[in-house]
Amino acid sequence: MSNCGTCTSGSLKPMDLYNSLTAQGDKVRALKSEKAPKEEIDVAVKLLLALKVDYKNVTGQDYKPGVPPADNLPNNSNQPSTTDDDDDFVDPWTVQTGSAKGVDYDKLIVRFGSSKIDQELIDRIERVTGQKPHHFLRRGIFFSHRDMHQVLDAYEKKQPFYLYTGRGPSSEAMHMGHLIPFIFTKWLQEVFNVPLVIQLTDDEKYLWKDLTIEKAYQYAVENAKDIIALGFDVNKTFIFSDLEYMGKSLGFYQNVVKVQKHVTFNQVKGIFGFTDSDCIGKISFPAIQAAPSFSSSFPEIFKGRKDIQCLIPCAIDQDPYFRMTRDVAPRISYPKPALMHSTFFPALQGAQTKMSASDPNSSIFLTDTPKQIKTKINKHAFSGGKDTVEEHRQFGGNWEVDVSYMYLTFFLEDDERLEQIKQDYSSGALLTGELKKLLIETLQPMIAAHQERRKHVTEETVKQFMMPRKLAFEF
Repeated sequence: MSNCGTCTSGSLKPMDLYNSLTAQGDKVRALKSEKAPKEEIDVAVKLLLALKVDYKNVTGQDYKPGVPPADNLPNNSNQPSTTDDDDDFVDPWTVQTGSAKGVDYDKLIVRFGSSKIDQELIDRIERVTGQKPHHFLRRGIFFSHRDMHQVLDAYEKKQPFYLYTGRGPSSEAMHMGHLIPFIFTKWLQEVFNVPLVIQLTDDEKYLWKDLTIEKAYQYAVENAKDIIALGFDVNKTFIFSDLEYMGKSLGFYQNVVKVQKHVTFNQVKGIFGFTDSDCIGKISFPAIQAAPSFSSSFPEIFKGRKDIQCLIPCAIDQDPYFRMTRDVAPRISYPKPALMHSTFFPALQGAQTKMSASDPNSSIFLTDTPKQIKTKINKHAFSGGKDTVEEHRQFGGNWEVDVSYMYLTFFLEDDERLEQIKQDYSSGALLTGELKKLLIETLQPMIAAHQERRKHVTEETVKQFMMPRKLAFEF
């Protein structure tokens, strides 16, 4: 499928591919540090991903920086080139897929070793909480988990747990996709009535992006306002900036150091692809994202207790951090965090990539006006419709690749109406323009209401949420 220059992967030796990959990785980093144009960086990244696929085809192994291929690798030149599985590339910074339908999540579950959120688990959540499951569960938007049954077992025995999710504040304005984990986390907090901690990784964004520390912290505060505007309860929720909280909490930093001691440099290179030219801050950062998984990181909330399990709702690209965390937890005498993973929110241009906060046309932002929302959807939303009205009426549209329909699965709560839209679009009764209009009419009032609530979130409100304190729970 992919090739290196004009050579197909089958004709390349493993060491040649390894050297090409290393050189291409250096080139991508150089382009980013030189702030090259986004298009130039995108081309370089795509070639890097294609080379990784070729490397896996030839060697049968994932490329790891600093780990050359063994001499006795089988020659896979007679193998078929890429499987569909290889077209999907997912890590905490990059999501690429060759399919207009998006990432194949069933294959991702197998690759990551998690468990599918099946109907049995959804029914159990309904039984245990006495609440109708959130539409993100009903529609498979949260699709994968680790140890959720264990969390429910504990809950039925009246044993406490808490929620942890986060946000990397890379820009002042958040987009609709950023809300997905928070919308679901809020529902979980309400139906289970448990504490919630929200980590703002402003330190991460300082290390990875061209931001000053002051700007990264400012983005954290602005993003906190958007999160608070979703309606979280200040008595049950602690929001913290890493840059601010790390110096205030004895327990948090101790846990960071414990994790750091138990993960080797080779392990983080293997998990995250760090190289010898990455700054040491990046290499140590995964321990900081791991620390909120342990209740003793929040002594004011949990009174120093170390035995309270954590449940982390997050997008599946964050899973590598928590696979590492779950590996370390037993070695430092803590319970492993449980996880629930969401699918990716597609870019307006199609499900092949995640959205970019730096590309205003890749998504609907929480700051967009009704007119901007309408223009973006009409102009940029990838359509599954046919080329002409006649063809569309005759053959129908493809809802599986249509971004307007995908967005409605996230934000239209009425299951029956969504099903009717799918049938009408598939049959050709509903045209692409009409489907886009339905999405516009769904998002405009939702974002206007969010903007109105956000206006009432003051700096003082943010301080209340971000002050280390006891929450409305007894431990």
